[in-house]
Amino acid sequence: MMKSRCFYPLVFLLLAVPGWAQSLFVEAEAFDDHGGWKLDTQFIDTMGSPYLLAHGIGTPVADAVTKLKFPQAGKYKVFVRTKDWVARWDAPGDPGRFELLVDGNSAGEFGNEGKVWGWQAGGEIEVAQLEVELTLRDLTGFDGRCDAIYFTAEANDVPPAEMREWRRKQLGLGDKPVEEGPFDLVVVGGGYSGMGAALSAARAGCKVALIQNRGVLGGNGSSEVRVWAMGNIRRGKYPRIGEIVEEFADRAKKSPGTYEEFGDAQKEAIVRAEANIALFLHHHARGVEVSDGRITAVDAFDTRTGAERRFTGKLFVDCTGHGTIGFLAGADHEMEPKGRMGMSNMWRWEEADAPQSFPDVPWALQLEMKDFPYPRDFHGQWFWESGFDKDPLGDAEGIRDWNLRAVYGAFNAMKNGDGAQKHPNARLTWIAYVGGPRESRRLMGDVILNQDDIVAKRDFEDGCVPSTWSIDLHYPKKQYAQRYPENPFISYAVHDRRVDREFGYPVPYRCFYSRNVPNLFMAGRCISVTHEALGTVRVMKTCGMMGEVVGKAASICVRENCDPRGVYDSHLEELLKMLELPGKARRATVDAEFVIPEDAMALAGPRGPMSGIDPESLPGVVVDDTGAKKLGKWTSGQGLPNYFGYGYLYSGDEDAEAIFVSKASKAGKQELRLAYGSHENRGSAVPVTVTVAGSVVRQLKLDMRKPAPLEHGMISLGSFDVKAGDEVSVKLSALGAGGFAHADAVQFLPVE
Repeated sequence: MMKSRCFYPLVFLLLAVPGWAQSLFVEAEAFDDHGGWKLDTQFIDTMGSPYLLAHGIGTPVADAVTKLKFPQAGKYKVFVRTKDWVARWDAPGDPGRFELLVDGNSAGEFGNEGKVWGWQAGGEIEVAQLEVELTLRDLTGFDGRCDAIYFTAEANDVPPAEMREWRRKQLGLGDKPVEEGPFDLVVVGGGYSGMGAALSAARAGCKVALIQNRGVLGGNGSSEVRVWAMGNIRRGKYPRIGEIVEEFADRAKKSPGTYEEFGDAQKEAIVRAEANIALFLHHHARGVEVSDGRITAVDAFDTRTGAERRFTGKLFVDCTGHGTIGFLAGADHEMEPKGRMGMSNMWRWEEADAPQSFPDVPWALQLEMKDFPYPRDFHGQWFWESGFDKDPLGDAEGIRDWNLRAVYGAFNAMKNGDGAQKHPNARLTWIAYVGGPRESRRLMGDVILNQDDIVAKRDFEDGCVPSTWSIDLHYPKKQYAQRYPENPFISYAVHDRRVDREFGYPVPYRCFYSRNVPNLFMAGRCISVTHEALGTVRVMKTCGMMGEVVGKAASICVRENCDPRGVYDSHLEELLKMLELPGKARRATVDAEFVIPEDAMALAGPRGPMSGIDPESLPGVVVDDTGAKKLGKWTSGQGLPNYFGYGYLYSGDEDAEAIFVSKASKAGKQELRLAYGSHENRGSAVPVTVTVAGSVVRQLKLDMRKPAPLEHGMISLGSFDVKAGDEVSVKLSALGAGGFAHADAVQFLPVE
């Protein structure tokens, strides 16, 4: 049985290295107590390390503190690796200032110089007692950052700009990482796609490593980023796909939601409950070992301790979002040169019971209320987005920081600018410091799905994951881009709504593995699609379903000793059969039989799980709106309660008609009942026509503002004589209805 692993940070990362006996190197992330500082791991690949971030949204955060032992008493020069995070824009002020204290004595202020990451010199300290307390004290609450601290007694000793090998020597890391594995499947990335892949593969009998470089699972769908879970699941050709996602998906009502709504602890508990998964939180993968074109191992390090690990395995899946593992392994990839979708950093505010102040922020974007959409519902939502033409990989930190300047500038306009009179009690409650990226690298598979494939519903034999989101592409919103055209920070969405949002477009399996790295899968927004097609597949739940398919395919690869392409070439039928299994079906090994537990979810239909009254639960024949013939424009809805099936239809289009038809199975009387939902915007005179055997037998007008008088929201249209085989129909029209016509269901009920 494989157990989940947990690692703990060293007291401090500090070793005396031969030749450097009078110097000390301390990683900020290894402090005993981070206090209110956040461990930021987003930009390791560009700046070289995790770091501590003082993200106090205007209020200085609690001190980070650690114990330290110097090799000998004496005087030491102090260097801190940091930067002035607004200096690259020549912005006035230095919002990232913090102080370093040694046993309560200041060693200098930092974070107030340097446009790029580098060593800032502090003062000289006198060490009398070898054991001291080291403190990082935030002075502003506005995102000061500290990577590392270096003390040296040598006059000419200056830490180098190139850090990686020097850092390894300072930390005393060995030449060989700790070996983990071998695993059947190594999953890199713990967002929705990574969780889906790990859980699916583990339940199919694979031994799985799940590597996540943050302390929580969920990626963009975690409490850190708060992108609510969109995309319909459990529908289409294989409505069992999505049952695993259903177990861990958030229930946020809006984006951004609250911390509690995203259920970080629940996500972790679900993963840790799987004996076949070894979970490695706080591990960043930054190296790949390749032999004969195949990945043999992924190298990662603990972002808190620096300890290095090598994960060996048969198969690997890139769920990083950025296609990082594929890129490092030499996988074919693409990235739009310009006009990519950007990164969001959403935010929340509230009205307090008393007036609230907000500091002056001259370094933020100097905005007026007209420069941004007024957040009336207390949310800065998804459209706070920038970086469309910026480097989403090499300058991700710059994109995030620009977003922060925009948010702080907007709130400053509300508090201290032209919105101040309206918002004396407003206060910031949350800003995402972890960015929510939408687009970067895409790894190429045997099929590169494009917009025409989706709109034309091209039928691939391996089509499986239902994509129901419209083709949703984001662009800078011109009316808000005038002040900062070089990097607009408000977006708008352009939707191609020709995607089948109910049944879903089945994305082919061949988009989920690399065409030139034979043992590499991918799931999430780095799959094999064009820029346009990414607009529909990129949402959270759809990405999670990709992972579910990959996990099952991986188990076939292990059992049949084949690569991902071999599943399509030789074992596609077996994969498609597996996609019909409940999400909770499991087997201990890939050679065992699946066991379906009693708490497996009920099979959903091709339009998803039925959320309303089952038409088959009533006597007679009930024709739902899905079975009606529709003319004109109708809109589907679920907002009014007690509907039949999956929802209902409503329309104000004068050409809209909905016709419900049934054939009488025997002669006699038949009562017709119409189901509708009452609302003040429904029609007061909705035309209804009843036809038997081609002859109109009744015409009436219904006031749908009033509740229907019968059970299940029905009203009787009357009883009529029918002969066996007669066609009986009920037609609703919106013409002259005086509001929206509501079409839900019609019951054809024999009268005994």
